[in-house]
Amino acid sequence: MRILYSIGIWFFGLGVRIAALLGHPNARLMVDGWKSAFDKVRRKDKRPTVWFHAASLGEFEQARPVLERYRELHPEHRVIVSFFSPSGYEIRKNYALADTVCYLPIDTPGNARRFIDAMQPSVAFFVKYEFWFNYLNELHRHSTPTYIFSAIFRPGQYFFRPWGCWFRKQLRCCFNHLFVQNEESAQLLRKHKITQVSIAGDTRFDRVHQIAQTAATNDIAEQFVGTGNRVIIAGSSWEPDEQNIASYLHNTTLPLKLILAPHVISEEHLGQIEKIFPDSIRYSKFQSQNSKNKTYKVLIIDNIGMLSQLYRYADVAYIGGGFGRGIHNILEAVTFGKPVVFGPNHTKFQEAIDIIACGGGWTYTAPNELCSIFDTLLTNPQAKQAASEQCRMYMEKNLGSTEKILKAIEK
Repeated sequence: MRILYSIGIWFFGLGVRIAALLGHPNARLMVDGWKSAFDKVRRKDKRPTVWFHAASLGEFEQARPVLERYRELHPEHRVIVSFFSPSGYEIRKNYALADTVCYLPIDTPGNARRFIDAMQPSVAFFVKYEFWFNYLNELHRHSTPTYIFSAIFRPGQYFFRPWGCWFRKQLRCCFNHLFVQNEESAQLLRKHKITQVSIAGDTRFDRVHQIAQTAATNDIAEQFVGTGNRVIIAGSSWEPDEQNIASYLHNTTLPLKLILAPHVISEEHLGQIEKIFPDSIRYSKFQSQNSKNKTYKVLIIDNIGMLSQLYRYADVAYIGGGFGRGIHNILEAVTFGKPVVFGPNHTKFQEAIDIIACGGGWTYTAPNELCSIFDTLLTNPQAKQAASEQCRMYMEKNLGSTEKILKAIEK
C-alpha cells in the first residue's frame, strides 16, 4: 500500500508541476517553495527543533495557541512552520514567532527522508487533517515524538473503510498521541485499536477567544455602521451567499448595513459584488471618496486579515461557504456572542452542529428561509439576546484545549 500511496503522491506532484508550467500562479508558488524548503529547514546550530505543520491558513490559526504557548515554555527551541497551501504560506511567511516558515515538499519517500534529515526535529506537530504518510514514517524511523491535535474522525473516512487497514496502522504506529475534538472520534479510534488518544477539544476556541480579547476598534467600520442601524456581517462569502443576502437586503425596510468580506478578493469577484450591491463601497476607498457625506448600505472588505475583528460590530453574522465545499470559520463570530447563519453544507463541522443544537446558530437552504431568520434576529431583541447568550456559553464551555495538550506533552 505504501508503494501505491507514493505513486499517487508522485502523480499529484507531477500534476502541480505541469500546472506551474502552464502558468497557474498557485502551482508556481508551490513548486518554487518545494525547491527552497530543504535549505530553509537545514539545522545550523544545536538548538532543539520543534516542527509545526498546517495545511493552510485556517489550520495554522488552530496551531497558533499551541505554538505560542510552546514557545513561551521553550524559548530556547528553534520553531519551524510548514504549509501545504499557498493561501497559508503567502500570508504567514513572515510570522514573527517562527524561526523558519516554508512549504512542505511533496510527500515522496525521497523528499521525506531529505527534509527530516535536514531539519532533525526533536518533536513534530500536525494539525487536524494533515496525514502525510512518508513524512510520518520518516519521523517514526527517527523516533521523533509526533502528535496531531484538533483532529476529528468520522466513520466514512478512508481510515475506516474495509481497505483502510494500512492507513489505520500508520495512525497506530506513527503518532505518539492523537488529541481529538470529540468523544465520537475517540471511540472510533479505540474501536480500531488505536488507543493513544484523548479528547482535548478544538484549539480554535482558544485562538478566536484570544483574538476577541485583543481586538482593536475600527474607525472606518464604526463610521460606516453609524447609529440606529442593524448590522449584518458576512464573512468568507461566495457568490451564492452574496446573491441570497442581496435578496434580503433589497427587500427589507429595516435600517440595515451590510459589511461583506468575500472569501476571494480578486478584482473580478469584487466587480461582481459591486453589481449585486450597487449601493456599496470598498473599504480601501471609503475615506478617499469622502464617505461621510454619502450613505452606503454595503461596505466591501477588500483585504485579508481584518474580518475576525469586525464581527464585534454585527447584530447577526452570516458565514459563507455553505453552498460550496463547506462553511468557513463560525467561531470568530461566536466568540463575540453573535448569532450565526450559514448554508446547508455544514455537517462536517462539529461546531456548526453544536451551535445549531444550543440555539445560537441557524442553517437554511432557500432565500426565503434566510429572510425569515434575518427578520427574527433583527426585529426581535429577545430572540437575538437569547441566541447571543447561547453563543457565549458555548465558547466558555470549550476553552482550554491548548493547556490540555501541552500539559499532556510536558508530562
